[in-house]
Amino acid sequence: MAATHSISTRTRAATTSGIAALVLLAVAIVLPAFASRSLIQDLFFILTMLTLAQFWNLLAGYTGLVSVGQQAFVGFGAYMLFGSTILWGVNPVAALALSGLFALLLAIPTAFFVFRLSGAYFAIGTWVVAEVVRLSVAQWQAVGGGTGTSLPRDARDAMWGVEWIEVFFDVRSSEARDILAYWLALALAAATIGGIYWFLRTRRGLALAALRDNVEAAKSVGVDANRMKWIVFLVAAFGTGIAGGLIFLQNGRISPDSAFAVTQWTAFVIFIVVIGGIGTIEGPIIGVLVFFILQEALADFGAVYLIVLGLLGIAIMLFAQRGLWGLFSDRTGIQLFPVRRRLVTPDRGNS
Repeated sequence: MAATHSISTRTRAATTSGIAALVLLAVAIVLPAFASRSLIQDLFFILTMLTLAQFWNLLAGYTGLVSVGQQAFVGFGAYMLFGSTILWGVNPVAALALSGLFALLLAIPTAFFVFRLSGAYFAIGTWVVAEVVRLSVAQWQAVGGGTGTSLPRDARDAMWGVEWIEVFFDVRSSEARDILAYWLALALAAATIGGIYWFLRTRRGLALAALRDNVEAAKSVGVDANRMKWIVFLVAAFGTGIAGGLIFLQNGRISPDSAFAVTQWTAFVIFIVVIGGIGTIEGPIIGVLVFFILQEALADFGAVYLIVLGLLGIAIMLFAQRGLWGLFSDRTGIQLFPVRRRLVTPDRGNS
């Protein structure tokens, strides 16, 4: 009988990394039982920045949409969480879904505008939209206007799960909120990575890769480029909005300048993706760890910290254009999240 061939993306390294990821996730879930509060807060930062980086990477690395205005969705999602909690009495945990929903709604008119642009004009257009949203939100007096506001203490204490965590871990309410925020960030990061990996392995993911490699060639085989851009842009806005709401929920205070900070929510995110490896799922994971280590090591040196980040970014772009993970993967052939299709030939002895 003639041997049949099949298409596969599975590798031995991916199977091993999948098992390791499940073990790591299980450890991360129970970590608050024995970890310090400072470690939980550090992990919260890493997880939320990783989520933002994965969504920006989905935009730029897989679709070619280089946005410098993702802070619009971070800030708008966060403000809608505060607004729905303060004005409508929604529980802050439930309001996270509204953060994503309203960010998605903002992305619809934004896409109508920026999709008429390309290249550098697209990037500038997204930044302009973010500034317009920031200035508009600054006029919203019900949530503090230009000076911002804090989440009411009773609303924070009433967050779903806080009381249970206080009793179970025997901690104060402030520490219980940190644990809850950490668990939510862990769930969001895991869902983001898992969802993006699943999407890239589907037929639409294959179409997305075709668009990234050659737009005209992809169109010639029936790929709807405009539709794919819409899907990715809206999904990224939704996830970024939830991440923004979660970040400021844990912070407890918000202002237009902090919520729409281009350096914090876009420039640093771009740095994470570039040094880690754009166009790979592994890249942002490596990038956020490097970014956190540098931040911790150089935080006391003021401007030197930003100089080192800039020099490192330039060096990576010059000598390892595919980032640290790309450099490692090219030399070893290891892929932890393989999405490239391979033709598998069955063993002739079994044919």
